[in-house]
Amino acid sequence: MIPSFRWFGPADPIPLAHIRQIPGVTDVVSALYDLPVGDPWGRERLGTLKAQIEDAGLRFAVVESIPVHENIKLGRRGRDRLIENFCRGVCSMGELGIPVLCYNFMPVFDWTRTDLALRLPDGSTALAYDDAALANVDLSHGAPDLPGWATAYQPAELQALIAAYREVDAEQLWDNLAYFLERVVPVARDAGVRLAIHPDDPPWPIFGLPRIITNAAALERLVALVDSPVNGVTFCTGIVATCWSPARAAFTRRPTHPRAAVSTCSPCCAPCGTWASQDRCVPITAA
Repeated sequence: MIPSFRWFGPADPIPLAHIRQIPGVTDVVSALYDLPVGDPWGRERLGTLKAQIEDAGLRFAVVESIPVHENIKLGRRGRDRLIENFCRGVCSMGELGIPVLCYNFMPVFDWTRTDLALRLPDGSTALAYDDAALANVDLSHGAPDLPGWATAYQPAELQALIAAYREVDAEQLWDNLAYFLERVVPVARDAGVRLAIHPDDPPWPIFGLPRIITNAAALERLVALVDSPVNGVTFCTGIVATCWSPARAAFTRRPTHPRAAVSTCSPCCAPCGTWASQDRCVPITAA
């Protein structure tokens, strides 16, 4: 295991110097958070971020993540150019020796929480999700209180995007994921980068949008789309422990093709439909 910590770049209120003081933490998970979705990640920008991390005495272990443009997920015209841009980022990672890319294929919204500062009994805070609270969110005014890319959309743009997904069911989303992986996995293999898809978070449809990486069977289907050791999964303990523990077996059934696995969060309470998680500390397996 490689104990690592999430760092959100120079604007993060937790500086690298503080992360360096955490006992046992040697590595960092980060990304280029200011680049528009779909733009290529050049070696120079990513190398600058890597240098900042290394200057603090840490290593850049995982990119989380290079966002997948919605036109790729929707299978729209122009996706090939966007996939090429994504691959340029993967190649930049390989050239810089950054070994793991955690990404996701969730429509519109990335990971979703309804409370970004739930107070726990010990006085600490955690991110929290509650189905009932989500049901009260009115997307006609945008989604200012939800994390994820939706914060970059004006209300009308967000509504148009959600409407576009009404024409895309789960099987079509699987087809679009396969199209994406068939083009990205060979590039990742040649670059020496392991892809690790993050399970949908939460692992069920929200706001009427399809979600497909939702259970153990989905993980098996995912790795079979392009059978390669670099086509792996993110072992998010928050999702697996709270809602689909049988998925643990899916990570151990393929001894001939070890998969990249990144443990990304720890659940504080576990019934499906509501949970809290503290997502900064990221133990990473090297398998």
